[in-house]
Amino acid sequence: MPQVLLVDDDPESIGWLSEFIKAEGYTVGSVDSLRAARIHLTRSRPEVILTDLMLPDGQGIELVNEFPAGEAPELVVITGHASVESAIEALRAGATDYLVKPVDVERLRGILQRIPKAEHFRAEIGELRNELLRLGRFGHILGNSPVMRRLYDQLARVAPTSASVLLIGESGTGKEVCAQTIHELSRRKRQPFLPLNCGAVSPQLVESELFGHEKGSFTGADRQHQGFFERANRGTLFLDEVTEMRPDLQVKLLRVLETGSFMRVGTNDPIATDVRLIAATNRSPEKAVSEGRLREDLYHRLNVFPIHLPPLRERGTDIELLAEHFLAELNEQEQTAKRFSPEAIAALYAHSWPGNVRELKNYVHRAFILADEVIEADMAPEGFLQPAHSPVLTIRIGTPLDEVNRRVMEATLLECGNVKRKAAEILGISLKTLYNRLAAYNAGKVEGDAEGFDGEDIEEEYEDGAAEEYRGKRA
Repeated sequence: MPQVLLVDDDPESIGWLSEFIKAEGYTVGSVDSLRAARIHLTRSRPEVILTDLMLPDGQGIELVNEFPAGEAPELVVITGHASVESAIEALRAGATDYLVKPVDVERLRGILQRIPKAEHFRAEIGELRNELLRLGRFGHILGNSPVMRRLYDQLARVAPTSASVLLIGESGTGKEVCAQTIHELSRRKRQPFLPLNCGAVSPQLVESELFGHEKGSFTGADRQHQGFFERANRGTLFLDEVTEMRPDLQVKLLRVLETGSFMRVGTNDPIATDVRLIAATNRSPEKAVSEGRLREDLYHRLNVFPIHLPPLRERGTDIELLAEHFLAELNEQEQTAKRFSPEAIAALYAHSWPGNVRELKNYVHRAFILADEVIEADMAPEGFLQPAHSPVLTIRIGTPLDEVNRRVMEATLLECGNVKRKAAEILGISLKTLYNRLAAYNAGKVEGDAEGFDGEDIEEEYEDGAAEEYRGKRA
């Protein structure tokens, strides 16, 4: 039978909480101080620690430090100091959830029902890490670059908790996929995951979508409607572009987060809800606060665990990995075997991808439609090959030097519109050296001849007797 350790110096609280938790099917141990809790933990390991925040000899959250990283049991903080700030700080310090005195028994019951043994989550996250090593995939997210590995570590740490998460990233970076990954690694995984884009819904309808409405509450309300907070009970609600929400609705959202209840439009009867909130924005939240687009108190309530999603241009070889993945999906759907040319791959690295992963996916789909067998660089949309600023070529640390040289040369040629003389000048090498290196990169061609170039091309561009030397080689 799973065990709960109660840490509280109030005998009355210990008494009724013990009886309630036993009735829920747990065994209960109780102590009245941090020192007594530490002694208890040397003898047994509970599945859940339910601790008052303020104890005679310190704060209950300090018990997190009694365990090695990743091995702490679930720790729920109870605070009579009903400031949301104290609860948020507890979550940031490592608590998995919090309760405010007087404790709501339904909320406590929900917490207990959500808490299986922590080993389950560690095992699941371990499996995802193994999948990352094998396939470059972490759940629904694809990518193996260092910035993405740091992102996966953050997702793995916050997912098993009940902390609110604020995802910050440019449009197209995959905020909804990250939110879904957090949900599927949490104790709420068997409950609903509902996404709502606050910027895509009419401002007049957002309140009804979030909180629901009663029949007849406004023109056209011909039936009762359950909102997202009602339908996502015990699950996860993902609010994308939260800075686009009207200020008056931000006040109501804050009230739900603080009280755990809401009211449908057209009624004053509160409805309890247990929802984990994940919010997202493609703006700087601090700037949105300074501009009055986001309430400061709501920002601090959402910003318990902020996660910044990297843009595609900072993800190195993930660009190629994602492009090949999207192409493989299309090949499987259409029973084809299309592929990228080396020049097309070089073009991927030369582009800045302002639309991020969404733009890359759309580009691959378009190029797939246009290509017969090979996707060439010239199948890119207009402006794709001529970014407004100098392109950046990202190469993973540890890439062999020959491969580095090849990619730099191909990207430079692409940037120069395949004018070899200009590319040679930029690279600081002779035209002859450029052709020799191109020839070396194209196995199976005549020595000294680069793929796609004939003798006339080379003779026309060679200087200072190089054409004669080249003719001698071909002879």
